[in-house]
Amino acid sequence: MAAEISVPRKSRAADLIPWRGLTAAVLAVAVGWGGIVYAANNSVQGAKKEDGGFDGDAPTAILIEASSGSVLFEKNADELRAPSSMMKLMTVEVVFNAIKEGKVKLTDEYRISENAWRKGGAPAGGSTMFAILNSKVSVDDLLKGAIIQSGNDSCIALAEGMAGNERIFAADFMTKRARELGLTKSTFGNSSGLPDPANKMTVRELAKLSRHLILTYPDMYRLFGEREFTWNKIRQQNRNPLLNTLNGADGLKTGFTKEGGYGMVGSAVQNDTRLIVVINGLEDPDDRASEAKKMLEWGFRNFETRTLFAADQPVGYAKVFGGESRSVKLASPVPIKVMVPKSGNEKLIARIVYNGPVRAPVQAGQPVGVVRVWRGTHIAGETPVYAAEAIGTGSTMRRALDGASELVIGVFRAGAEKL
Repeated sequence: MAAEISVPRKSRAADLIPWRGLTAAVLAVAVGWGGIVYAANNSVQGAKKEDGGFDGDAPTAILIEASSGSVLFEKNADELRAPSSMMKLMTVEVVFNAIKEGKVKLTDEYRISENAWRKGGAPAGGSTMFAILNSKVSVDDLLKGAIIQSGNDSCIALAEGMAGNERIFAADFMTKRARELGLTKSTFGNSSGLPDPANKMTVRELAKLSRHLILTYPDMYRLFGEREFTWNKIRQQNRNPLLNTLNGADGLKTGFTKEGGYGMVGSAVQNDTRLIVVINGLEDPDDRASEAKKMLEWGFRNFETRTLFAADQPVGYAKVFGGESRSVKLASPVPIKVMVPKSGNEKLIARIVYNGPVRAPVQAGQPVGVVRVWRGTHIAGETPVYAAEAIGTGSTMRRALDGASELVIGVFRAGAEKL
């Protein structure tokens, strides 16, 4: 179910109209728009160049604000492509999560197998941490090798150490974890991003993954900003060109294969605002660096953060089935913010989306749905909302009336679907 409200650029959250008074006709429009907008996500979204929009050459690209997830620019953001070494971010997340859950320790040591050495080490000729065959390396150092040096041997050793086999790690660890994070399109054939037909990701899902890494593992994320790492007496510089060219840059990963072209996931913080850029499919490494930098600078220069709702401020209502009350007030424990252009007078559309009606009893703090904010023709941000109050179970008569009401609505919907 969805409900929507227009949010003028100059309005205050306290002036907004509650969702509960909206009619069924408005809900139908909201659902219809959703389908149209998602279908349009395989094109350029954002202002045109002549209106101050971004103009770039990357075949696929996206720029988001990390805190709210607001999309500032996107181009073919849902197109699946070979992610190359950018896929190492998924391997790293699996390890970070295992450490967080206590299943793996930074001091654990994994052996560098012949497979890891030949496929990802010095003999392979690709990016490597130069780990010695049959040596044992700590998880801490393997992570540094994977993140700072983009070591293929590091990733293979981590995969084999955790799963016993790289294919099992890709299928059972990476894919499972990706689905848990809402990455529904990504597929994995190995842990390193080396050429494999199964390695496919979109720039949107890479951005979502990067945002998760930044927000969930702030201490571990610092590894992405390390400038160099020495292993086996070989010192290597971080491959991220933004670290030396853009103020506030501190991550994340570059990538290249013949199939995928040159790509990059970058992030930087300026004036307490963090942006994340992902591009893929370019033909030149210099273009990759300049494109990412240009897009981040454009975002910092042209957008500002706006608070739509304060923390714990009621944002709307959800219908309740069989409760003492027929609706429950919804709120977010954190401010609901979006990034908007500094210039212009755009209208924002906010929609509460949830599966309903919510069955009573409802506990205060119970997750109900999300507030999805649209800026123009694409999503500017999405924030979970929770029940702001407890709703007890209603009387037998109330439950019977709600059951009859839902039956009538179900018949109506079934008839409408046949039209």
